[in-house]
Amino acid sequence: MNQINLFIELVRLKRPIGYMLLFWPCAWGLTIAYDFTSEKITYILYLVLFFLGSVLMRSAGCIINDISDKNFDIKVERTKNRPIAQEKISVIRGLIYSLILCLIALIVLLQFNKLTIILALLSMPLAFTYPLMKRFTYWPQLFLGITFNYGIILGWTSIKEQIDITAIILYFGAIFWTLGYDTIYGFQDIKDDEIIGLKSTSIKFKNKPLMFLSLCYSIFLFSLFIVGFFLELSSIFYFVLIIISIQMFHFQLKKIDIENGPKCLSIFKTNNLVGFLIMISLIGGKI
Repeated sequence: MNQINLFIELVRLKRPIGYMLLFWPCAWGLTIAYDFTSEKITYILYLVLFFLGSVLMRSAGCIINDISDKNFDIKVERTKNRPIAQEKISVIRGLIYSLILCLIALIVLLQFNKLTIILALLSMPLAFTYPLMKRFTYWPQLFLGITFNYGIILGWTSIKEQIDITAIILYFGAIFWTLGYDTIYGFQDIKDDEIIGLKSTSIKFKNKPLMFLSLCYSIFLFSLFIVGFFLELSSIFYFVLIIISIQMFHFQLKKIDIENGPKCLSIFKTNNLVGFLIMISLIGGKI
């Protein structure tokens, strides 16, 4: 039972925000590609498969992240009690857990068409090298955005079996969404990261956070507007888009305090609601 609890802590199962932020882009890509005039069973099945894949891959990614950062995590207040940093789980056992999770994720992936399988496999280097980026660049959040939103492309190709400009535009915009919310998340660790020499957009833009975050969120919202125009979505989409804009600029950016770690974490978590609202807006705009 102790090992089970340590495993749950290791893969952050009690903190669903991580795998939900990985799942929403998959769901968006699937939704903009799907023809809702046909039967709905395939759509629901694919949503379930993408959700399972998101949980599995995020869990495997957490393990790889903790292994690569174990010498840093022990020096950061927020991460010092992680199982691998505390040596409650060995690196070898962590790698075995990660391999098992990846194999199960592969079984899920094989339920999709050949193009989606190939594209997903090509994304693996992104998923497992992201944790190293904070050592070399102030833009690790950019690499996270490229990785986390790749599901938009996979969701689209799972239905269309080809890549289209609409999916690319949404993918590009969503990268800036991740740039924004993960910068907010990173504000929790600025002091510790600066001491141990790690880099992030949170540190790079700590003196002008609102300017940077406003730019990121504006690009994301503009990309959604373009996608709505290309897909000829109904007025429901644009109505919900206004609500999303209010949530992002009023309830996130207007209330942010980069010196208040718990507040930054709370604001970061509201992006799960943003993901859900975008999903609702796309469905409502199409049916």
